[in-house]
Amino acid sequence: MGGYPSTARGIAMKYTKAQFDADFPNDEACLARLMEVNYGGTEITCPGCGVEKAQFHAMHTRKAYACQECGHHIYPCAGTIFHKSSTPLTKWFFAMYLMTSTRSGVAAKELERALGVTYKTAWRIAHELRKLMASADFGGPLGGDGKHVEMDETYYGGKQKARDRKKKGTNKTAIFGMAERDGMLRAGPIRNTWINTIEPIVRENVRKGTTVTTDEHGGYNDLRLLGLKHETVAHTKGEYVRGIHHTNTIESHWGHFKRSVAGTHVTVSQKHLWKYIAEFTYRRNFRSSHSWMFNRLVAAFALPRLAES
Repeated sequence: MGGYPSTARGIAMKYTKAQFDADFPNDEACLARLMEVNYGGTEITCPGCGVEKAQFHAMHTRKAYACQECGHHIYPCAGTIFHKSSTPLTKWFFAMYLMTSTRSGVAAKELERALGVTYKTAWRIAHELRKLMASADFGGPLGGDGKHVEMDETYYGGKQKARDRKKKGTNKTAIFGMAERDGMLRAGPIRNTWINTIEPIVRENVRKGTTVTTDEHGGYNDLRLLGLKHETVAHTKGEYVRGIHHTNTIESHWGHFKRSVAGTHVTVSQKHLWKYIAEFTYRRNFRSSHSWMFNRLVAAFALPRLAES
């Protein structure tokens, strides 16, 4: 489940509403996809009787499949975000379709209207899908020899209240991101932007030998000690591009994220901020193929069973 599959670029780029409706017309079709994702289909070795290639058929009274040999039940929703949910699977899948179809996200109020559910249900669906996007996103290291990674920090949050303005610090949340040129992006909230916070993140996520560009923030001062080819652009002196060095890619992502959150959600709390960052990162990383973006999210229900490729 690493980067793009060999067929993702240039093939099945679009995934239309008509195609979605044909693939998932009812709950039975959604359950069949979950059975395929989690167990490989309906002809499998039965966990109950051990018969190989036993046929499992869908049950009419519950979200389950039963073995034709011994009657053993398999519940494809078990262990997924659908477990114990009374919301029809078609609504969950349509929410996945909507959240992977838009560049700027979908507000819970919009999901409420589109799905015909309560606001509380729409809010829960949206947050569960954001967490699913975080687990389904690209997990491999960035960069390497001949690769270029941009790094930048930003802050999200409102202004301090008048009574707190004399206090040190801020109520804004620091966010750190790393974007590989023509590659993947990784981002998330961090405690602060000090060297001892940033360096372990970079060491874990960026391969040695990578060319790295940052601004002149002090948190990046020792990146060369990590085996990286580090150069800076001096924003304080009006320098934004120097040859191949700039941070325009990651800064563009920050701009899109903040504008979209303000336009779609108005604001998000510090507690849930990481989910929204994960949502926008996931969509950015798999933007080249809507079909793959959606189907990868469906396949994420089986991620614990799959090895990273």
